[in-house]
Amino acid sequence: MPDGRNRADIKIGLSVEVVQKQDQRTGKLTGGVVKKLLTNSANHPHGIKVMLANGIVGRVKNIL
Repeated sequence: MPDGRNRADIKIGLSVEVVQKQDQRTGKLTGGVVKKLLTNSANHPHGIKVMLANGIVGRVKNIL
């Protein structure tokens, strides 16, 4: 199952759960729809950074 660490698994319009910078310690997840991919590399150990449709920026933890 894709988990958000590979850029190829994440497409614009996909529903995902992200962790925001201020929530990294608690691990609180925020759901939303991908508007823009912000990480350029093919993969990232902490998750691909995206911007959601509502403007929230975070790293993808789960693909729904």
